[in-house]
Amino acid sequence: MAVCEVCNNDYEMAFEVRTADATHIFDSLECAAQRIAPTCGNCQCRILGHGLQADGQFFCCAHCARQRGHTELVDHA
Repeated sequence: MAVCEVCNNDYEMAFEVRTADATHIFDSLECAAQRIAPTCGNCQCRILGHGLQADGQFFCCAHCARQRGHTELVDHA
C-alpha cells in the first residue's frame, strides 16, 4: 500500500502522478487537486479546468483576470 502525501491515508488503491519535477502519491482526486492544481490569483479557488494565464499568474476565469488588470484575457467555451 502507499501513503497519500496530503492526508496520510495508507490506501491500497493509491495512485501516482508525475509532474515535470516530482512524483506524487495520492489516495483521491480531491487530494491530488489540493496539492497540484494551481490557485486563482484573484479568488484563490483551485483551477481544475483550463483557466487562464498572464504574466506568470493563473486565473480561473476572465472575470478574475480583469479584476487583476488583465483586460485582454477572455474565456473560451
